[in-house]
Amino acid sequence: MSENLSAAFVEGLHELDLDLSSQQIEQLVYYQQALLDWNTRVNLTAITDSEEVLLKHFLDSLSLLAAYRAPDTRLLDIGSGAGFPGLPLKIVSPRWRVTLLEATGKKVNFLRHMIEALGLDGVEAIHGRAEELAHTPAYRASFDVVTARAVASLSSLLEYSAPYCRVGGLIILPKKGELTEELALGKRAAIQLGTLLKSDIPVKLPGLADGRRLLVWEQQKLCPARFPRSGAAMAKKPLG
Repeated sequence: MSENLSAAFVEGLHELDLDLSSQQIEQLVYYQQALLDWNTRVNLTAITDSEEVLLKHFLDSLSLLAAYRAPDTRLLDIGSGAGFPGLPLKIVSPRWRVTLLEATGKKVNFLRHMIEALGLDGVEAIHGRAEELAHTPAYRASFDVVTARAVASLSSLLEYSAPYCRVGGLIILPKKGELTEELALGKRAAIQLGTLLKSDIPVKLPGLADGRRLLVWEQQKLCPARFPRSGAAMAKKPLG
């Protein structure tokens, strides 16, 4: 492993049974350095320590592999921000086709720079809002896996995600903290969206032992056409 990767990060890769090539290691190191460099000019992340980037961004993103693995997958990352979790997942799973959806133009510029600089194929960064793009036929019900690492309620995240997920596909939502009430609301919202909670996986990786979980939902039928509603409608009357 590269001297630029911390021991804790390398241990986390081993726990996820990831054996990265030298090219993949170089891509992650470049990504880490570019993120910190761009962050001095553009607000991309509140995390500014290099090891914390490895653990709380990269390893946290890769933890989704504890819930899902496949050689070929079409994945949508809603509210991708600086690329998490979609871009680290693309780096370690180069055959995946990944769409990074982000509403902030400066962050989309960073994502597009990273895609070009890392020489990645089969990945696109889209500047747009999830509640609008979901009503575009090319993207609706067309992804094997949908994820959203954004800070929002489960019911809102599910309403954003379910329209994009194909029947039989998965919605993987990283969460942490006390979720009893939020999970109850999310389960009620899921009924309206055609999805069902299949598993609740604790994340116990180096630097991430702080109550993180992966909530894995299966899209059991097509999400009704009326969803997602506008952001204003979601805020005024959340599902659940």
